Amino acid sequence: MSSFASDEQFVGLIRQEQTGLQDRVSRLFEEARDDVYRYLLTLGLYPPQAQEATQEVFLRLYATERKGEKIQNPRAWVFRVAHNLGLKIRARQHSEEPFNPELVTYSVTQAETPESQLLERERMTRFHASVQGLSEQQRRCLFLRLEGLRYPEIGEALGISPSAVGEFLRRAMVRLKKVRDE
Repeated sequence: MSSFASDEQFVGLIRQEQTGLQDRVSRLFEEARDDVYRYLLTLGLYPPQAQEATQEVFLRLYATERKGEKIQNPRAWVFRVAHNLGLKIRARQHSEEPFNPELVTYSVTQAETPESQLLERERMTRFHASVQGLSEQQRRCLFLRLEGLRYPEIGEALGISPSAVGEFLRRAMVRLKKVRDE
């Protein structure tokens, strides 16, 4: 009979562990899903693909941790998996549509004049062109930094050193500042 009690305790411990794992993954999903989604969009995925990939990333996190693998930095791990998955999905896409500044919608208030709207549209077009002019690694580092990741987390996500992240970001900022000041 004591064996039965220990089996029940064991099953109870497993259920508690799985509930704790589900809670941790759910919390991270709530905190980071929008960031991961936006990052996948910056890799060139179409919105429906980015949504599916975002869900897939968190399912992989759950499955990996359920297998017993310990992940030191789950947020960085999620971005690393999103990065790799996003590149695979993007490679399968038949065509990529470049940024079209004419498709960007602006919220227009009554205080804005047609002239100020035109100037803002031109400024945004120059900015997007300058971002597209960055190297692939510079853009990836920049977008991950904008999502709030620190240099070591970006390095882990992209498979490069934190010092390389710093250099890519420094070069990107120099180039973007130059365009801003023109």
